[in-house]
Amino acid sequence: MIIGIPKEIFSNENRVAITPGVAAKLLKFGYEVQIEKGAGENANFTDDHYKELGVKLVDTAQKLWDSSDIIVKINIPTPTESQKINQSKTLISFFSPHQNKDQLNSLARDNINVIAMDAVPRISRAQKLDTLSSMANIAGSRAVIEASHSFSRFFGGQITAAGKIPPAKVLVIGAGVAGLSAIGTASSLGAIVRAFDTREDVKTQVESLNAEFLTVNIDEDGSGSGGYAKTMSKEYIKAEYELFEKQCKDTDIIITTALIPGKPAPKLITRKMVELMKPGSVIVDLAAEQGGNCELTQKDKAINANGITVIGYTDLPSRLPTQASQLYATNMQHLFDDMTPEKNGQMVFNMNDEVVRSMTIVREGKVTWPPPEIKKENTAIKKETLKKSTSAVMKKKMPKKMNTFAGFILSMLALIGLGSVAPASFMAHFTVFVLACFVGYMVVWNVTSSLHTPLMSVTNAVSSIIIIGALIQISSDNFILTVMASLAIFITSINIFGGFAVTKRMLDMFKK
Repeated sequence: MIIGIPKEIFSNENRVAITPGVAAKLLKFGYEVQIEKGAGENANFTDDHYKELGVKLVDTAQKLWDSSDIIVKINIPTPTESQKINQSKTLISFFSPHQNKDQLNSLARDNINVIAMDAVPRISRAQKLDTLSSMANIAGSRAVIEASHSFSRFFGGQITAAGKIPPAKVLVIGAGVAGLSAIGTASSLGAIVRAFDTREDVKTQVESLNAEFLTVNIDEDGSGSGGYAKTMSKEYIKAEYELFEKQCKDTDIIITTALIPGKPAPKLITRKMVELMKPGSVIVDLAAEQGGNCELTQKDKAINANGITVIGYTDLPSRLPTQASQLYATNMQHLFDDMTPEKNGQMVFNMNDEVVRSMTIVREGKVTWPPPEIKKENTAIKKETLKKSTSAVMKKKMPKKMNTFAGFILSMLALIGLGSVAPASFMAHFTVFVLACFVGYMVVWNVTSSLHTPLMSVTNAVSSIIIIGALIQISSDNFILTVMASLAIFITSINIFGGFAVTKRMLDMFKK
């Protein structure tokens, strides 16, 4: 099959769907790959890069669409491009099927197949295909750079001869992939970063990036299906607004990333909140494409609202075209790797695979969107299974406990029998021997392993006990006993001093 890579036609789009390196991998999967001339130039991938690796260059978009079996692009096809998809062709791109139902229905013809890269299910196995997360990662980082460009001060604090410069204060609303990326970038630039999210489980991730996690005094979790946030209660939203109003008075930069699948972006920053911000402050709204989280956001524009800059760019990943193209292309490589099991250049639609089924929105000319909900294991069944497995383990442990108890009883009976016939002096020495074994065991196995390995710690402890015994016996009148004690002291000394020498070398590794 022939994979075609057309040039993206949107004016603000600089990315390319397949990079030269990934194109070489697709050739190894058995596909033929062709690209429209100039498709990768805005992302710094020249036609020569592709040609050197065996990719065919096509002069016009029409020729490419006509001669390709699989079209791989980034943006949803325009109505004109949709008309070029016919017969048994397959389209792979972003599509937003829940928002573009009319265009989706228009592709239900011939034997057309459509794979939506923004319909990847949020499960662990599909993370390598998650282009939304790849692009959100770039958008979050770029949002901070756009904010710094419009912000009139440093991000990091400084103390100079000319005076003290306070650090910028950044509030990130939404701690998903984009939010965490923004937090990391802002923190690395030296800003004081705070973050808010309705999902309590992201708190540790936020704090690991040196940001403060903000909460409201209402016990309600915002975790929704697929890892996204859900719509909160009226009481929660009211408390949320009060928190944001308070933060707006003190914050220099706000970056919003809140989205709810299939719904317009929630309005979190009101006009009143914007008016509370200090002149020169910046708001970057990453939800601008879905209507924006700020009431004043204008899609694809940066406006000045009484001294406050409100940025609503929707092309942030495209402003880092080389990096964005590499990440998107890597996701494509994983997709073709999974869907070409024989590596013979033939794409296989395994509709029993929940990942492929979720992403395939048109199959052989029939709309297959929305996909069936991915089944989750019933919690009650899971608990019952756990209960049964725990019971089985306990039953297995019971014989072992009984054997141990029986062994203890037999040992006691043996000692009583031995004590009834053995002389008193023997029992006194035997008692000391048993106590010495017990004390030695407790001393040795309670040694704390610091920079020592556990084995080195135990051997040093054993050597210490041996050397004490040898020191007691070295003054004996028996010549052989004195020689043996001396040898024991010499050998154990080597082991002990060697252990400390190794520890010192390990400590030196951590010194600058």
